[in-house]
Amino acid sequence: MKKNLVQHGHEELLEARRRGRSLYWFVGIFSVFVNMLMLTGPLYMMQVYDRVLGSRSEATLLALSLLVVFLYAMMGLLDLVRGRILRRVAANFQADLDKRVFDAMIRRSAVSNDKIAQTGLSDLESIQRLIGSPVLTAAFDLPFTPIFLAGIALFHPYLGLLALGGGLVLVGIALLNQLFSTSPLQKANAGSQQANLMSESIRNEAEMIQAMGMRKAAFARWKVLRDQSLADSVVASDTGGGFTTVTKSLRLFLQSAMLGMGAYLVLQNEVSSGAIIAGSILLGRALAPIELGLGQWASVQRARKGWQNLAELLGTTPPEEDRTPLPKPKAKLDVQALAVMAPGETRPQLRNVTFKVEPGQAIGVIGPSGSGKSTLAKALTGAWRAAAGTVRLDGASLNQYDAEVLGEHIGYLPQRVQLFDGTIADNIARLSSAPDATQVVNAAKKAAAHDMIVKLPDGYDTRVSANGGRLSGGQMQRIGLARALYGDPMIVILDEPNSNLDNEGSVALNSAIKQMKADGRSVLIMAHRPAAIQECDMLLVIDKGTMTAFGPKDDVLREMVANHQDIQKSAPRKSQGSWSSQARQQAVAKGQQVQQPATPGAPSKVAPAQKTGGQDSAKGNDTLVKGSASASMGTAGMNPALSASSKKVSASNKKDGEG
Repeated sequence: MKKNLVQHGHEELLEARRRGRSLYWFVGIFSVFVNMLMLTGPLYMMQVYDRVLGSRSEATLLALSLLVVFLYAMMGLLDLVRGRILRRVAANFQADLDKRVFDAMIRRSAVSNDKIAQTGLSDLESIQRLIGSPVLTAAFDLPFTPIFLAGIALFHPYLGLLALGGGLVLVGIALLNQLFSTSPLQKANAGSQQANLMSESIRNEAEMIQAMGMRKAAFARWKVLRDQSLADSVVASDTGGGFTTVTKSLRLFLQSAMLGMGAYLVLQNEVSSGAIIAGSILLGRALAPIELGLGQWASVQRARKGWQNLAELLGTTPPEEDRTPLPKPKAKLDVQALAVMAPGETRPQLRNVTFKVEPGQAIGVIGPSGSGKSTLAKALTGAWRAAAGTVRLDGASLNQYDAEVLGEHIGYLPQRVQLFDGTIADNIARLSSAPDATQVVNAAKKAAAHDMIVKLPDGYDTRVSANGGRLSGGQMQRIGLARALYGDPMIVILDEPNSNLDNEGSVALNSAIKQMKADGRSVLIMAHRPAAIQECDMLLVIDKGTMTAFGPKDDVLREMVANHQDIQKSAPRKSQGSWSSQARQQAVAKGQQVQQPATPGAPSKVAPAQKTGGQDSAKGNDTLVKGSASASMGTAGMNPALSASSKKVSASNKKDGEG
């Protein structure tokens, strides 16, 4: 299956290369004339030695020299033109595939540590460099090598045999170079990419590394990769350099041998003296493409590996089909039996999730860390495809929308806000080439980020880096929220939106949610903190990838608190009963005061401070039932025992009881 997909990728690359076929024809035609003009030197030397020196005619020498100047000028011009054509063919090849490779790289990057996705654009660039390099020019010159060797044989068969033997030896060296250099070059390139990726990740987390004193450790880890990469590169360079040196030395030896054999044949009166120089020049020209190919073998191997990687990337990530444009949807979301698997995984992280969101509703999604909240957010935005079930926006499944159009209807604030190099306005406008300044400001105001932005030295034109630069985590989160609200999307999905916000930011967030509800938009908030769900109408509880409860916020919280209180009531008796006599004896031996376990009916001996804490906890639980913010919600809401509170499960149990 994968082999067939990779074959499709090869065909796509070949199709892109065939688009420059007409220009390749021009390069081929120019190559014919260039190589014909390469005979200028040998013919000139033959005429000088055989005619000019014999006749001692200065006029003939001047005429031949002027003709040679003109012919060499034409050859240089044609060679320049074909080089420029090849560079434009290479640029067109890259331009044709840039968007396709970029889209495939983005889609496949969801798979963690996917090296093919990480190197997609650099692989394309390596192919582009090879097409525009002298190596491809040498490939067009290579078919003329047999012609030049045949021309040498016309001077004398012995000279032809010498040239042919030398050419065969060089071909053998090229094959040996391919055999022994491929593996070291691939290993060196892979090691270099790995070291570069790690250095990039270290650079992105430079502040954290500096703050935690990790510079030496980070350098040591990177240095191991770097040293291994350098060692592999040295081995590859030694191997390739050795073959290049042998090739160069052999070519020089063959040219000298050609002169020596030519001189012997002149002494035997079998060739003219001009044939000595002409044969040496032709031999050098015949062997030049082979020598150049060996010298640039590393770039050939990089391009070859890049071609293989791109074939796999494009084959396993087919282009998205054009979608029929749909009208702007309403803020209505319908999720049925949704199951989601992370790209590259074989087990679902989310199973059997079903709920509906109506326009003007805010849904809070709560659960412990790793329960699947962020997975649900990525599935609802279309970033991750559903393994089973459906997600429908205004009745149409998400895959019926073009990805770009869907992004206009859905605003998304990820758990970790990532900005891009550019201005704050560029980031809020989602890197649009023609941003609407009015919408940028309106989005910032909705996110309560406008006042913060205008206080910066350059306001909306303040430049930021990928990690935010001078901005704090809370400021980055507000800008991320403004980006999610840009363009007035119908549905906004917020993943831990207040993780870096202070009280003022949390108030502004709730105000923005309230305004979106009033405008008929739908909001989904993945939350740990109670303050984030203050404006929510419904709550969805997820635990271990499964939906355990869904319903009105007050009802869900009431059941959650009731379950939590039941657990708290049973916890003291369980802990007291588990306190063994051996443990009490050890405590007495250390001089500690031991409190006897309470007997049924006896008053509990609780310290005043503990009693106060219990009263505060109870008050917090009462506040939760009323739907307000309380720190106790996080504890209760994260308890696996809350699965019994699912209304769906309760309804099913009720039906079973009636049966």
